[in-house]
Amino acid sequence: MDFRFSPKEETFRQEIRDWLKGNLPEDWTGDRFTRSDENRNVYRDFAKRLATKNWVAPNWPIEYGGLGLSVIEQLIFNEEMSYANAPIGYSTIGVGWAGPTIIVYGTDQQKKQHLSAITNAETMWCQGFSEPNAGSDLANLATRAVKDGDDYVINGQKIWTSGAHYANWMILIARTDQEAPKHKGISYFLVDMKTPGISTRPLIDMMNNHGFNEVFFENARVPRDCLLGEENRGWYMATTTLDFERSSIGGAVGARKMLEELTEYTRETPVPGNGHRLSDEIPVKVRLADAAIEAELGRLLSYRVAAMQARGLVPNYESSIAKLFNTDMQLRMAKAGMEIMGLYGQLDPKSKWVPLKGRFERQYLWQTGLAVGGGTTEIQKNIIAQRGLGMPRG
Repeated sequence: MDFRFSPKEETFRQEIRDWLKGNLPEDWTGDRFTRSDENRNVYRDFAKRLATKNWVAPNWPIEYGGLGLSVIEQLIFNEEMSYANAPIGYSTIGVGWAGPTIIVYGTDQQKKQHLSAITNAETMWCQGFSEPNAGSDLANLATRAVKDGDDYVINGQKIWTSGAHYANWMILIARTDQEAPKHKGISYFLVDMKTPGISTRPLIDMMNNHGFNEVFFENARVPRDCLLGEENRGWYMATTTLDFERSSIGGAVGARKMLEELTEYTRETPVPGNGHRLSDEIPVKVRLADAAIEAELGRLLSYRVAAMQARGLVPNYESSIAKLFNTDMQLRMAKAGMEIMGLYGQLDPKSKWVPLKGRFERQYLWQTGLAVGGGTTEIQKNIIAQRGLGMPRG
């Protein structure tokens, strides 16, 4: 296998790097973990800058506001944005999930209404899938949408909805046929978050951030033209949505960046009492070597997924392997960093004594939750076992 990129692809990579030098926000620390009104403005303004280059969704077709880039060019774009810790979160759900699903299933009017608004960074989206009793077993959802004239009346609750307190629109799945088997009575909606009857309540995470929300629907009326695709076929559209998050390249690149920062820290930090630096200590060298191997393996697993997509194949268990490995690898990386730093590594980022601005402590707390987000570890292992190894259901 040839891991080299073409001259055209390398030229594109350099273009991205040069552009980032002049367009990252001033005083941007790369702290993607702090959710605040101030950070939201940074993310939105950066998305506006990307829009001037048609880089909000560069792999989308040109007619929908993208550049029609190849899978590999999109991979390069994602790599460079991740390595620079660029604030790209404003458009994540719109670009990664909502938009591609609308491209596949939407009417001409839905495409006209929503796609250009996403690529021009005019709208922010959230995802209304999970419920208190429907997480890994998503088809167990209880939120209902009942047809009433030209509207659907929605009642129910969603949970862990990232950015719902800021979002303009939501991709929502709700039950429209109570008598059908649970996978066959679900429909998919595009919902305006300003609709009367929709309210949000914050969920504060263990970093004391407000990123997640509960969303409540109380007789919220949405027009019939907000239905995406065919009624009662929403489950299949939802699985399409989930298929669009595949390569996990962001996690692999983020780990590489963390490793570089940690390595430099060990070279600059003396060990009290013996005149050595942390990088001279055998246990530290071993931890760094292990981390370097894992970071490279995570990158190659992500490349495998992208290479399959580039050949027109649909990654399945390969995506689950990349997601599972990279999620666990980043957690191990953060833990290794904190252990190398000692007790200082556990300090709050606001402490003047904390090394590397507390990024490893923040990463550790954040990464613990990602073992659930995007499909739990158990779900990924089941997919690998059944679809990759051909094992029967338990």
